[in-house]
Amino acid sequence: MQSVDNYMLPCLNKKLFGFECMGCGMQRSFLLILHGDFVSAFYMYPAIFTLIPLVLVIITSLFIKFKYSSKIINILAILSIIIIITSFIIKKIN
Repeated sequence: MQSVDNYMLPCLNKKLFGFECMGCGMQRSFLLILHGDFVSAFYMYPAIFTLIPLVLVIITSLFIKFKYSSKIINILAILSIIIIITSFIIKKIN
């Protein structure tokens, strides 16, 4: 049986330029969450814990209108961006 790792998309930025982009690690982090390894998923890509709820709220709000959906989406998006940029800078420093 083939592993899911064989079907992951490669990072074109890393292949072409030799350094990771701000999205590197997202697929592996999501896979770690599916396997129940939440701590490793956090260390792999910390923003995954705000991106998953963000995607779920966006999809839900397309079908079910609720009062504070736009505020929740904005807050989760801003948090995600802050976490992505911060973790990218920390990776570059280390």
